[in-house]
Amino acid sequence: MDLTGLSSKGRFLMVVCIVSYLYKSAAAEGSCKLKAKFNLKGYKEVEKKTVVIGGMFPVHRRLTDTDSNTTIAPESSDCEGFNFRTFRWAQTMLFALNEINSRNDILPDTELGYVIYDSCFTISKAVEGTLTFLTGQDEAVPNYRCGDGPPLSALVGAGGSDLSIATARILGLYYFPQMSYASSCSVLESRFQYPTFLRTIPSDEHQSVAMAKLVLHFGWTWVGTIAAEDDYGKYGIKRFKEVVEEAGVCISFSETLPKIRNPEAIERIVQTVLDSTAKIIVVFSSDVDLSPLVGELLRNNVTNRTWIASEAWVTSAAISRHPDILPVLGGTIGFAVKRADIPGLKEHLLSVTPYNDTLTEEFWGIVFNCTMNYRQVLSGMRRCTGEEMLEKLNNTFTDVSQLRITYNVYKAVYAVAHALHNLEDCKPRSGPFENNTCADITKFEPWQLMYYLKNLRYTVPHTGEEIYFNNGDVDGFYDILNWQSESEGGITYTHIGYYNSTAPPEERLIINNGSIIWNNDILETPRSVCSERCQPGTRMGIRQGEPVCCFDCIPCADGEISNTTDARGCIQCDEDYWSNANHDTCVPKTIEFLDFTEPLGITLIAIAAFGALAAIAVAIILLMHLNTPLVNVNDPLLSFSLLLGLVITFLCSIVFLGEPQMWSCMTSQVALAVGFALVLSSLMGKSALLMLRARAVKANDIDPIHPRHQRAIMIVCTLIQAVGCTVWLILMPPHPMKNTAAQNIKIILECDPGNIIFICSIFAYDILLAVLTFSFAFVARKLEDHFNEGKSVTFGMLVFFIVWISFVPAYLSTRGKFMVAVQIFAILASSFGLLACIFIPKCYVLLIKPERNKEELMIPRAKSRDTAASGSSASLATTSSSANANGTTVSTVSLDD
Repeated sequence: MDLTGLSSKGRFLMVVCIVSYLYKSAAAEGSCKLKAKFNLKGYKEVEKKTVVIGGMFPVHRRLTDTDSNTTIAPESSDCEGFNFRTFRWAQTMLFALNEINSRNDILPDTELGYVIYDSCFTISKAVEGTLTFLTGQDEAVPNYRCGDGPPLSALVGAGGSDLSIATARILGLYYFPQMSYASSCSVLESRFQYPTFLRTIPSDEHQSVAMAKLVLHFGWTWVGTIAAEDDYGKYGIKRFKEVVEEAGVCISFSETLPKIRNPEAIERIVQTVLDSTAKIIVVFSSDVDLSPLVGELLRNNVTNRTWIASEAWVTSAAISRHPDILPVLGGTIGFAVKRADIPGLKEHLLSVTPYNDTLTEEFWGIVFNCTMNYRQVLSGMRRCTGEEMLEKLNNTFTDVSQLRITYNVYKAVYAVAHALHNLEDCKPRSGPFENNTCADITKFEPWQLMYYLKNLRYTVPHTGEEIYFNNGDVDGFYDILNWQSESEGGITYTHIGYYNSTAPPEERLIINNGSIIWNNDILETPRSVCSERCQPGTRMGIRQGEPVCCFDCIPCADGEISNTTDARGCIQCDEDYWSNANHDTCVPKTIEFLDFTEPLGITLIAIAAFGALAAIAVAIILLMHLNTPLVNVNDPLLSFSLLLGLVITFLCSIVFLGEPQMWSCMTSQVALAVGFALVLSSLMGKSALLMLRARAVKANDIDPIHPRHQRAIMIVCTLIQAVGCTVWLILMPPHPMKNTAAQNIKIILECDPGNIIFICSIFAYDILLAVLTFSFAFVARKLEDHFNEGKSVTFGMLVFFIVWISFVPAYLSTRGKFMVAVQIFAILASSFGLLACIFIPKCYVLLIKPERNKEELMIPRAKSRDTAASGSSASLATTSSSANANGTTVSTVSLDD
């Protein structure tokens, strides 16, 4: 048969028809055969009842181990691990049904029956119970409702999210209502996959977001996660991680709790917790799945951790009443659904007897350590009398101080009852169904009850809470609890805040930080970070291959700052600013120049003034002895021009001081260049005469140079420098500038020469003059008289060269104002060298030895080692006369007596 042309719904209906036909045909032929018989425990009361409500609770923790040998027929597994907490849930449903049946305001003419099964916290048992419940008899027949008993209304259950997902898929096929009290998995929000699923517990979408907001509230950025190996844990922790990671929180580790016994996996998880630096661990799990891990944590004494609990285990006595739990889980913070007091419930719990059913009998035998089984009595166990007193017990079953999931069960039963009441109370010809019809309470269809459940709004007895369903879900409201120690050494659940998903975003999470006691009774909020926060002045450096929360705090480089915590990068300071010592603020750079008022500046001014005054004093001495042979021996005008040049160089060094200005930059450089040109050209004129005089004496010839020639040399050489400086000042003059490159933390105010070619040319010209002067003087050094001026000039130029050659490395190795100081020292040293070497010998003769200031002693002569030299006075006299005729005399440099 080709079914491809049919829709999915059409194909489903076709399959159902075929299965029904085959089942009927087989029954007619007597060949129908039951394939399996389920082993289910629970409560059942349907006789003489109008409507039946189903229930499913995980009263046991797991299935018993069975032989996997397929050589024998498999049997439905039994259950083990009795759970007092979930047994109380089942009893709460019975209590609520009895309470409803005894009321006159709800379903006054209707008696509610029940069929309750134990799901054993496993999917297989939940499916078995669902199929059996739908069939209406102990032998499940899929797709059939057997018998003519009261109609089935809804299923309250089935416990954990995994169980409800399995049952909801089956019940959804028949549009059969399911009201869950503990299945909070967010995947169950899908009305497409689970069209008839409703619940009285908030969706984990709210809880996951609430947990994330809690982590962000305390500033934790490094957390570990542990989730149960089921849909509840998987989807809950997945949503939590999405929210926190979007906010910048990093996950240190993510572990999964096994559903079946696996000691190796539990040990590995504990080792991961110990190895991790994360101090905050978020656990999305039921108490059943978490119990093995808690035991291993206790054995390893894992302390100094803060655990964030989901609602499935935060108030579980199976965890909190564990011996010695306080050092490990003390300080736990968790989210719990609403709590309520249910009057009469405790009395109901204390009134159960072991004779009604196998579940209660098992419970009785466990809590009183007895048995009602005759064979076990024969083996030595104490026989239960049924008169044992539950009031004397102190266990989870009778503890009604934290009725939270229990309260959800109570609300779920009342939700179904109110929906049935509205269905029964429908007025004829005013109903919601086709042709304004109403449903019959004695034979309604499940989809008809689903209509009333979707549109239900009722008030819970005793608490006054108003319940309504928004697309099958209720609003997300959680109490925030803190595990604190009580006086007897146990755990008490202290209320520290709440989370309300309907409140404005900034008011959804309310926590009283001051009421929290953390692990090991610490009051200070624990820190959980992979790396400490980077303070201002540093930036975050991500570690390769590690989460973004793991980073190094790298100090900002010089000139860069960060003024916020956890800065991603450093900010470059502006050109005129520099980073302070902490690298968190840009501060103005220090302005540096060699000031007049500072000690070094004052010292240099004093030295320069002394040099200028010394040169002036020498000029005065020369003027006072102007007509003496020593002053007139080599053109006194050149001596005065030389002294003028030295005064200029001394004084121009002062212009280098102070904050550079346009005028000072131009004046200092030009005055220095022209001053030295005047000094060197004057010396070159003198040296040229001495050199020629030496050659004339040697050749016994007349003097070939006239004083006007010397003066012309001085004037022309100086004018050349003056013209060059003028061109420099016109085209590219020196100007003040801010040097920010030489030193990072300072702005050095200095003079920019304008053009390197010009300044090099200007001072290269001075060097040329100096070399020529030295050359002339060096040749004339052998001209001998009682005052050898050639030697004086030679020594002066040697000092000049030594000073400026030493200046170059000293200048290049200094920065800032000390470069100016070095330059001034070079100017002053070279000027003092020339002044001292050239004029001290003259002043010495003029002031100390005036008897040597005689014309005959100024007569130059060549060096001679033979005695014949003494007989040549006539020729020397002739030479002397010739020299006097030209208006000048040659002097040499001997100061010997």
